Amino acid sequence: MPAHLTSVAPGVVRVSWTPDLQEQGVRASAAEVRRVVESAFKGGSTRVETHVDPDDEQAQRVATFAGLMREGVARGVAGAVSGGVAGGTDAGDRGRGTDRVVYARLVDDTPLEDPAGFRTLLNSFLPRKRAISQLLVRDPDGRVLLCRLTYKRDHDLPGGVVEVGESPQVAVAREVEEELALDLAPGRLLLTDWLPPWGGWDDALCLVFDGGVHDPSLLDAVVRQEREIRSVAFHTPAEVRELCADFTARRIEAALAALDEPGGAAYTESGR
Repeated sequence: MPAHLTSVAPGVVRVSWTPDLQEQGVRASAAEVRRVVESAFKGGSTRVETHVDPDDEQAQRVATFAGLMREGVARGVAGAVSGGVAGGTDAGDRGRGTDRVVYARLVDDTPLEDPAGFRTLLNSFLPRKRAISQLLVRDPDGRVLLCRLTYKRDHDLPGGVVEVGESPQVAVAREVEEELALDLAPGRLLLTDWLPPWGGWDDALCLVFDGGVHDPSLLDAVVRQEREIRSVAFHTPAEVRELCADFTARRIEAALAALDEPGGAAYTESGR
């Protein structure tokens, strides 16, 4: 049988297919896998999944064309291949486990014929990028508000990671309130800085908003979130270069330069 089902839990089955089926092309093999998935639902299953080799791009396309949504990567899965192209693994793989891309469809997922269902399928595998929002706050002498963080040695602008579905402008106001207990309204976007992958982090976009000019007495109102913030202070541009990582210092310098630009936000990559 070119595509078949294996029961893995009550109501849950795993679909696999043969290399011969995949050789028929993506559309033909996906149509067969989709037929088997639909038969599983008719038979009472509530979830159909497959685990695909991360290096097998065609198998991933088959899973997607069959309507299975990408859920993530299961790392170090022990044992033989349990989905996608059926087959075994070598002794080394059985001992250490291998990574598998998990695709699945639930019986009550929106049908693919519905535009919302098709968009959900696309959304499951299209790239997603982390976003970070920061606030550039200055005093009348041109000093910049920096936070000394607990989880790294260098200083940085106040702000943090944008939550899923959250506006970056809302996110930076939320982060500043949570970390410093300051109610500051973000102004215009000054800078979009792309951060390349580094030290175990994926790449990200850092958005720097104008936090305005404030009297140094602003610090009297700060209530630090001690789990993340060691100290908060205004620093001169020279001190920024000394206290921050080089890419952070470049970003702050680019954001300061953008204050004098009347047009849209500047764009940099790692502050350059």
